[in-house]
Amino acid sequence: MRDPYDILGVSPAASQEAIKTAYRQAARLYHPDRNPSPDAASLFREAQAAYEVLADEDRRREYDALRRRNLIDEPLEEASSLWNAYIDKVTL
Repeated sequence: MRDPYDILGVSPAASQEAIKTAYRQAARLYHPDRNPSPDAASLFREAQAAYEVLADEDRRREYDALRRRNLIDEPLEEASSLWNAYIDKVTL
């Protein structure tokens, strides 16, 4: 599953109200009864799944913790830091 924040187009710091508003907009846009596109149903289900994760405080907290563990803000800087720490240990 893609990042629920990306699916709904909100930031990770978004309020519950902003998440609900974004979901309602996505639901109106992608609902199969209103959108004749062949992929509308899958996009609608994707928006529903994203909202289910973000609307529930416990599930959102769990997802945010997982996201923080898996995402590195500056991957090149992190890799360089790890490499330098390794080299420092080897040369001692």
